[in-house]
Amino acid sequence: AKGAGLDLRVHFKNTFETARAIRRMKLLAAKKYLNDVIEQKRCVPFRRYNGGVGRTSQAKEFKHTQGRWPVKSCKFLLNVLDNVQANAEAKNLEVGKLKIIHIMVNKARPGRRRTFKAHGRINPFMSSPCHIQVIARECSKPAKKSILSGSEKKKNIPFKITLKKLIKLNLSKKRIGKK
Repeated sequence: AKGAGLDLRVHFKNTFETARAIRRMKLLAAKKYLNDVIEQKRCVPFRRYNGGVGRTSQAKEFKHTQGRWPVKSCKFLLNVLDNVQANAEAKNLEVGKLKIIHIMVNKARPGRRRTFKAHGRINPFMSSPCHIQVIARECSKPAKKSILSGSEKKKNIPFKITLKKLIKLNLSKKRIGKK
């Protein structure tokens, strides 16, 4: 099931980090998480766009230190997830089994306004809206783990070849072919 929102007036950077936090979550778990963020029970870890972001102990859940509670981004993402859920129900998919396999936030065309400064200067006052795209799939049972132990797995592999060795082998084959 798919869902999308185009030219949404919500900050790109905050939405990017929020979307990154719910990637690979089950749909219902993601919705619960976003509601918890709105109530400030859990935070969104800021990993890439983290300049000047304060630290919070709630980010320890994600093995990180910096985090925020971007309420508007959460509300917009909840709307898109509701859209995904409605589309899934229309396709007769089981909502409890839906897992977010793809979520992408792209920059949209910036809005341009003006701000008036001292001494008659006029500076741009840009906004950074975004596009959101979500794809969820009905996930089946997880794959069974291998019966082989660690040492048995190593025995089955004849030799370990690195990328460097592979390149050398290919180069030597080319040289032999020329002669």
